[in-house]
Amino acid sequence: MIELFARYPRLVDTLPWRALGDWPTPVQQADPGFHGEACAGLWLKRDDRCAEPYGGNKVRKLEFLLGAALEQGCRGVFTFGVAGSNHALATAVYAAALGLEARLLLTPQSNSSFVGRNLRMGRWAGARHVHCPTEAAARNAARALELHGPQPAFYRVPGGGSSPLGAVGFVNAGLELAAQVRAGLLPAPDAIYVALGTMGTAAGLALGLAAAGLKTRLVLVRVVRQDIASPERFRALYHGAARLLHRADPRFPLRPLERARIEVRHDFIGPGYARFTAAGMAALGEARAAFDIGLEGTYTGKAFAALLADLRAGRLAGQHALFWNTYNGQPMPAAALALDYRTLPTPFHRYFEAPYQPLDPEA
Repeated sequence: MIELFARYPRLVDTLPWRALGDWPTPVQQADPGFHGEACAGLWLKRDDRCAEPYGGNKVRKLEFLLGAALEQGCRGVFTFGVAGSNHALATAVYAAALGLEARLLLTPQSNSSFVGRNLRMGRWAGARHVHCPTEAAARNAARALELHGPQPAFYRVPGGGSSPLGAVGFVNAGLELAAQVRAGLLPAPDAIYVALGTMGTAAGLALGLAAAGLKTRLVLVRVVRQDIASPERFRALYHGAARLLHRADPRFPLRPLERARIEVRHDFIGPGYARFTAAGMAALGEARAAFDIGLEGTYTGKAFAALLADLRAGRLAGQHALFWNTYNGQPMPAAALALDYRTLPTPFHRYFEAPYQPLDPEA
């Protein structure tokens, strides 16, 4: 049973949920020689290997969102993202595992080697990829899928899985980390570093930590446009998840959002979303040295670069820091990588035929 249900048993009967991951995910300590006197200790939360065949932070959200799709009697789901979206891929993989169709409404992005891999694996999982040249086109495609009466055949999974219900997955993550602290597996972190995208991860984690009573500072490293990661949207997700849980079980506390414990970093996004930076790509090697993990250049590389910069600037002296790995750490199935990309709709072929962006490891 997940920590949320263990603490608030009434939620078992009131929240839609399907088990997809293996919880709790482990915590791992870096060798003190990596950071020296720059901090009191450096830890890693291993969401990268939370599930098979695909890990990462989206699994926590999809347990609730796909659970809702099944409870509403939908035959499938649709979601949004750019062509190489990790969220869209995770939705495809776990919708198929639960017997649901998946439609992926995908907009263009700068080309990188991971885009083609994600497209191939999504097709391998049975998803239907829909090319949407603009965000407006994606919204129109979504409306068409929803026009099926009071009980649509397709459930809308929001971009990044970020809704109050999706954020509940990371409320559980905050409670899970607190239980690991109580068990003596790690000290209470003074700061947690995590990439900031559509904000369901960050808002849910903030609420879970508050509910558990952990006085931890969240360092959120923005990797998307500011209108996507806005303070207003963060508050809406935080309070929306809190109200949802409190209605389902009044024992769940309605904690205020303590803004002093939220630090948003805007200085590591570089040229924009999914555009690699020298600092972010250099951080990939540092993360491998510290934890023997593989990161990527869109989200986790930039977030780890922020942590490294703070270590070097002395901002973490005497503190315990934790890096939350939101990236998939499972190898992609060979059958997925061998899939002929020409089985995808023609507009996606360019991701296999055009050059990759500078700094791509395979450029």
